[in-house]
Amino acid sequence: MNRLPRPPRLSAGVITADLTRLGDEVGLLRGKAAWAHVDVMDGAFCPQLTVGPAFVAAVASTGIPVDAHLLVEEPRRLLPEIAAAGAAVITVHAEATRHLHRTMTELTELSRQGRPFLRGVAINPGTPVHAVEPVLGLADLVLVLAVSPGWSGQVPAANTRQRVADVRALARQAGAEILVGVDGGVTIGNAAEVAGWDVDVIVSGSAIFDRVDPARNLDRLNHELLHPVRQAAGRSPQEVSDGNR
Repeated sequence: MNRLPRPPRLSAGVITADLTRLGDEVGLLRGKAAWAHVDVMDGAFCPQLTVGPAFVAAVASTGIPVDAHLLVEEPRRLLPEIAAAGAAVITVHAEATRHLHRTMTELTELSRQGRPFLRGVAINPGTPVHAVEPVLGLADLVLVLAVSPGWSGQVPAANTRQRVADVRALARQAGAEILVGVDGGVTIGNAAEVAGWDVDVIVSGSAIFDRVDPARNLDRLNHELLHPVRQAAGRSPQEVSDGNR
């Protein structure tokens, strides 16, 4: 059955926001982003050490739904606290645990026991998409990272669009109804191109919170997401970004 195209939902990364004005910065997302995306990093899975459950709870207290992306080793240890903090989405990495199926099972149990949330599984650019196949029945979202997490200044990997399509194909084969998202390297210049990849969720942070004019950036980004570029199949996101400068 063909999917009806619709604009992807925006998950706006807030780690690059001005944290001294967190309430005001997060408030800009109200009615303009589906979620506030929080990258929880432990300094081991990727280089940065960022925030934890208390920060997730602080963002959730503003009334903006939180998308908690756990970039941590063995995330099972954090799942109860992140769920209790009020996250609306909790995503773990396939590469971060030796027991992915058990981790997703525990995530599912937590969602049933308390306030329901979306269960996500993420894969890095160097991870085969088949890594998520065993847990598609336990996931609501597969997040395809377009860059290696934790290193700044990267452009989206050239094969990201194909990886999105491959995840879709796996989900169809498994009979799984999932959302597919892209995270990493999404800018105002290439957002329309990425939106044309048949994705449900797009994560973008520094393109919005640049310490200059986040409100204007947010409006410009949403405008691009409403006008996906579907005809430029042969162009990479970097080429589209370069052409829109």
